[in-house]
Amino acid sequence: MRILLAEDERSMSRALVAILTKNNYTVDAVFDGEEALRYLRSGEYDAAILDIMMPVTDGIEVLKALRSSGNLIPVIMLTAKSEIEDKILGLDSGANDYLTKPFDSGELLARLRAITRVSTIQADSVLKYGNITLSRTTCELTGPSSSVKLAGKEFQMLELLMTDPGVLISTETFLNKLWGLDSDSDISVVWTFLSYLRKKLAAVGADCQIKAYRGQGYSLELKG
Repeated sequence: MRILLAEDERSMSRALVAILTKNNYTVDAVFDGEEALRYLRSGEYDAAILDIMMPVTDGIEVLKALRSSGNLIPVIMLTAKSEIEDKILGLDSGANDYLTKPFDSGELLARLRAITRVSTIQADSVLKYGNITLSRTTCELTGPSSSVKLAGKEFQMLELLMTDPGVLISTETFLNKLWGLDSDSDISVVWTFLSYLRKKLAAVGADCQIKAYRGQGYSLELKG
């Protein structure tokens, strides 16, 4: 799952990126509202975390611009202010939730899961395809032969494939969604992780495989 974080306080941004990355989110971090809007308009994100007090354009204006353009991405607003009027303004502008600094990292993660509707319902916390399952809670891939815990990028890549089995996902889409628009990584890193995943699917006895379509992309399909 890919998150856009807009927080101008660099130390806070670094801490939040570390927390989110540890919990298997892919994060693009920006430091002002104008940059946040540019990223949100050009990238594919599952949620955004916006600080209200940002330079150039504040978080409320970013939120209003998103909603006025029809962008319904789930948004959590962050602010050091605690006045009820600020909370009302954020929610009335289209925010899905609101956190006042300082906050507990566990609460942020719980609220993020809630607004993205991931793992709040048990049925949604496990992806199933063919004879394999992927737990979004433990990052564990299970098949008839065995189970294996996937590393962060392996989990995120298989999650994308299992969310839409049979749908082609391009190398560029993998690279942008999992490594970010500003990443220095090239497409060879995608090939490397696909190779890791193929071996792990074979190891657990999966009856599905990652198929490559030259010049188009990859999809998860049943064998045979």
